[in-house]
Amino acid sequence: MKENTELQTRRERLVLDHFADETRQDFDAVLGTFPHPHYELIPSGEVHDGIADVRQYYADTRRAFPDQRHEIIQLRHADDSVIVEFWLLGTHRGPLKGLPPTGNSFRCRMNAFFIFEGDRLVCERVYFDTLTMLRQLLAGVPAEAVGPLVAGLLGQPVAAPKPETAAA
Repeated sequence: MKENTELQTRRERLVLDHFADETRQDFDAVLGTFPHPHYELIPSGEVHDGIADVRQYYADTRRAFPDQRHEIIQLRHADDSVIVEFWLLGTHRGPLKGLPPTGNSFRCRMNAFFIFEGDRLVCERVYFDTLTMLRQLLAGVPAEAVGPLVAGLLGQPVAAPKPETAAA
């Protein structure tokens, strides 16, 4: 097994602190791990850039999942990044982009690429399977309600039901 370099050790400490501060919801400390906070959520195409935008992202996700937390599975080093495979867990207690709280819990395996320039964190890029999360969040929701809820999550207008016409 190869020993970490000094740079890898510094990067790893920053990433582990970042994860711990997120779980504690100490968002000032999390923001302090970046010179300029920048998140990319690949499945949704969302980019949160800058302190105000990232702080709003934290507020929105913790309103939806106040108990959101992580369980790290594996941490790896690449030339310009630390790659973390982890479980994200939480309970849906508040609205999420038009999806009212279901009270369901989720556990979703994810990968986050913490991209560095030297020892400066410049981006957290997160990959996950949206269907895995939605399947758990929508469990128990009546089938007829699923379509409009998913359409709302996708930011698509829900078509009004067509009025029935009398037969001629």
